[in-house]
Amino acid sequence: MNDMRFLEASARVRASSLVDKGTFTELIGPADKRTSPHLPVLNEAVEFDDGIVTGIGLLGQHPAIVISQEGRFIGGAVGEVGGAKMVGALMLADELAAQTTDPARRPIVLISFETGGVRLHEANAGLLAHAECMDMLQTLRGRVPVVAMIGSKIGCFGGMGFVAAATDIIVMSESGRLGLTGPEVIEQEMGRSEFDASDRALVFRTTGGKHKYIVGDCNYLIADSLAAFHQQAALIADLDWPQIEAMRRIGSEAKVRAQMALTQKISESEPSDARDVWAMAGNTAPQTLVDMDLETFLSNVKRLPVEEA
Repeated sequence: MNDMRFLEASARVRASSLVDKGTFTELIGPADKRTSPHLPVLNEAVEFDDGIVTGIGLLGQHPAIVISQEGRFIGGAVGEVGGAKMVGALMLADELAAQTTDPARRPIVLISFETGGVRLHEANAGLLAHAECMDMLQTLRGRVPVVAMIGSKIGCFGGMGFVAAATDIIVMSESGRLGLTGPEVIEQEMGRSEFDASDRALVFRTTGGKHKYIVGDCNYLIADSLAAFHQQAALIADLDWPQIEAMRRIGSEAKVRAQMALTQKISESEPSDARDVWAMAGNTAPQTLVDMDLETFLSNVKRLPVEEA
């Protein structure tokens, strides 16, 4: 089972595989039948878990709170019930953190994102869920590591892209995609001449794991397997706080200034393709990175530096 691709796994399989074998217990599962109150009004089908699996397991001695989104249900979009499950899981992590001062037993949160963002059917309820998640991430900062795991088919876009950016660490596979606006939305609003969402190579060059690793939006780029994501989660669980804090993308004024300076530098170069950005990082033959195997890529790629002012 652990040799299975993370890309192809369901939310429930991903959730149980992220923690040590046999330790996962689901919280508010399908048997509880917590369904969206909004979808039936619109004659839409419901799911008894509302498209989000939450649970708890172990990574060594560390309690691991897991949140896993299911892209096969309304594209993994977050609504009132799913959002409440996410926030409840984050609150549980906060409670567990208050019960121990032992670093070896410090809880960790793992969020397997697979979502296009807010569930438009639920409008304000979905937006509120995003806001509550962001608020809980600030509550957990410096107490519980929160790790974004991105490698599923839908990717992580929309409001959930903001939530992922606010986590402590982002782990992606080459198959993972991350952005604030999905390719289809960009094409719809800006036109196909600006961004062709049907061009899969373009989409992955722009939002995929390799690009996000080069520009610093992704901390770890790993193989597309359940085993690889589990192994990386276990390694992160044992990191100390200075190591974790150094990997955050936001959270300090200096980091914000650095990110803005880098964004401006990229914009001023007027790149026509992600490969132009890769060249800015010092990759003299950026096209070769596209099809390069993961091990060779990690050994040879140069990343854009984000220097704090």
